[in-house]
Amino acid sequence: MANKTGKAYAFFNCEASKRDIEKELPFIRECVKTPNALELSLMEGTDALIGDAQLLQIARDAKDAGIRYVMEATYSNATNHQTADEVASILNQVYQSPLYQKGEQFRGEVVFKERGRYVFRE
Repeated sequence: MANKTGKAYAFFNCEASKRDIEKELPFIRECVKTPNALELSLMEGTDALIGDAQLLQIARDAKDAGIRYVMEATYSNATNHQTADEVASILNQVYQSPLYQKGEQFRGEVVFKERGRYVFRE
């Protein structure tokens, strides 16, 4: 497990601007007690995402479904699954934040690689 870095991706929709989401993230991380070692990178659109063919297909499907944001998470000394759990906690709190208007629908998925294939976190 030494020097292993977990990686996961959150694909989600939100009407808020990238700037507003980035401003809210420190508060959200504090609310869900996200480990400091978890690094997040927020991208608007899926075109900037770099990865293997399976990840890029998931990104294309998300784009076709109208998903606006991708959050890439890396977490030192953690598994991909643990990283996905942390990102899912953040997404759950994002939906509870002022970034979403009352009644606004949440659409999002967290994916991570397990045994060589990307899986959707349940």
